Amino acid sequence: MGKIFYVMGKSASGKDTIFRALLERLPSLRRIVSYTTRPARIGETDGVDYRFVDDRTIRKFEEEGRLIEKRIYQTSAGPWTYATVDDGCADLSGPGSWLAIGTLESYERVRGYFGAESLIPIYIEVEDGERLLRAIRREQQQEKPHYDEVCRRYLADEADFSEENLARAGIQKRYRNEDLEGCLAEITEDVLRYA
Repeated sequence: MGKIFYVMGKSASGKDTIFRALLERLPSLRRIVSYTTRPARIGETDGVDYRFVDDRTIRKFEEEGRLIEKRIYQTSAGPWTYATVDDGCADLSGPGSWLAIGTLESYERVRGYFGAESLIPIYIEVEDGERLLRAIRREQQQEKPHYDEVCRRYLADEADFSEENLARAGIQKRYRNEDLEGCLAEITEDVLRYA
């Protein structure tokens, strides 16, 4: 039976980098691509990083009963929706495993949809000061930086990834992303153990 390895962590913890590196190191993993109404960042590709859609498309998935989970964030640029859609992305009845990325909240909803036995959490941690510096450096590269959004995400993550919420979601193992190669080696070893 297939598994979904679910990468999550606070903003700028390196989860996108780790997600892409795992797909390269473990080519047998298939990717679950989330949907979003936010604009693509520089370097992001539609259908690879996210499926960039409009609100009408998200409503259509909801009406069709294909929405697994949806989150709406009130950002400095307006509301942005992120969603996981049952678009045939993961058939867990057969062999093979998948890799997904999201928030703690989305992890819990996807786990509720597919079953706790099907999901393996990969929670990434980085020291808060380093994480804030990474977020600012990433935002500086954007055509029109939104530093207020960096601050909003940083503060929201403190509540979203509270110790209470992590315990409720059953997150026990934490991967410290201080040394990327070491962190990837540890995660790769664990994924190979379950896959």
